[in-house]
Amino acid sequence: MSHPVLLVIAHGSRDPRHAATVHALTQRVRAERPGLRVETAFLEFNAPSVPRVLERLAAEGADEVVAMPLLLTRAFHAKTDIPSVLREARARLPRLHIRQADVLGPSPLLNATLGRRLREAGVRPGDIPRTGLVLASAGSSDPEAIAVIAEIARELRHTGWCAVRPAFASASLPRTEDAVRALRAEGVDRVAVAPYVIAPGRLPDRIAAGAEAAGADVLADVLGPAPELARLLLDRYDEARVMVGASLSA
Repeated sequence: MSHPVLLVIAHGSRDPRHAATVHALTQRVRAERPGLRVETAFLEFNAPSVPRVLERLAAEGADEVVAMPLLLTRAFHAKTDIPSVLREARARLPRLHIRQADVLGPSPLLNATLGRRLREAGVRPGDIPRTGLVLASAGSSDPEAIAVIAEIARELRHTGWCAVRPAFASASLPRTEDAVRALRAEGVDRVAVAPYVIAPGRLPDRIAAGAEAAGADVLADVLGPAPELARLLLDRYDEARVMVGASLSA
């Protein structure tokens, strides 16, 4: 094959909307780059599994794979789960060169996707100076991941929002509803909640419930199969592909 296969690795969920969104995103990636082979695999809950897809690719004669974690921050899954699965696959499939790409965030393309979803939810450019924004992520116990979310919130504050607060659906505080109420307590007249998550599921539902409970004025959709996100996957793929080529020629 002239180019490494792009294997998008999602976490997986019992919620069928999750897998449907992941497949819609990978389909957009295929449309963005015709001729590139793009496969999808899941760590748990959904099929096909990562080992099964890698075994199939090796049996079909693939030489190289770029494994793309469909993750926004470097936390447990990016640092432990996915490397472990790929390490075991390399031991079983020594002729298949597997490279793990970097996680998706942070990136200006993710910020652009957030902006797209907020506009679709009804936020107009003239609303931004009087609107407080809650950047609501899934949450993590990893300090590096939490620090990244906090830094993104600080960056967004400089794009015109009157205030920006991070929030988390699990593992960390504050929760979405607490962040919304804190902005209200500061005198912010209008509050928008932007889920910093890729696909629907239990934690995004928790974000939505918190936004509703606290009376947020706007709730944006998840990032989903946005064109900016598809381009970001291809950017990360290209970065990893260059490194694959360098390592194979060394």
